[in-house]
Amino acid sequence: MPDRDAGPEVRIVHLTLEAFEALAEGDLAAANAVSPVPLTDAFTDPHWRQTWSRRASQVRTDPSTALWVTGVIWDTNRRIAVGRAGFHAPPDDSGMVEIGYAVDPDHRRRGYARAALEALLSRAAQDPDVKTVRASIRPDNQPSYNLVSRYGFTRTGEQWDDEDGLEFIYEVAAGNL
Repeated sequence: MPDRDAGPEVRIVHLTLEAFEALAEGDLAAANAVSPVPLTDAFTDPHWRQTWSRRASQVRTDPSTALWVTGVIWDTNRRIAVGRAGFHAPPDDSGMVEIGYAVDPDHRRRGYARAALEALLSRAAQDPDVKTVRASIRPDNQPSYNLVSRYGFTRTGEQWDDEDGLEFIYEVAAGNL
């Protein structure tokens, strides 16, 4: 990994099925009643609600996925929630995990995406079941491409996402992290 400068310190805080369901419904008060950390209005943004709905469905089907899927980017020094990050699912049969992250617009351009990516890559590198880490990025999302390219991700293909449209697929071997 690149040398880390004095950026923010974050951890990914996992959520429960109840928190995912409340966020999917846009009920911030109910989500905060069961969340281990206080959440902000950004967590009930309509675009984010789609993610929470998918994660609620996953965790409802298989509760063990809660420890892998999207959680809260928590700034440990400022003690605030600044975004969401996690894996789309546990490692698949080939050992691939896909990352996803989004920073609250009020907290962008402060190093949170990089810090969250580093936390996810560290987790992936420590898990013997993970062989490959994937990121799918829209062609117009230059900041995300610039970020993952610093960590050895290379383009391996493209796909169509019903939500985001065309995405380029970037991967890095977990052994190279």
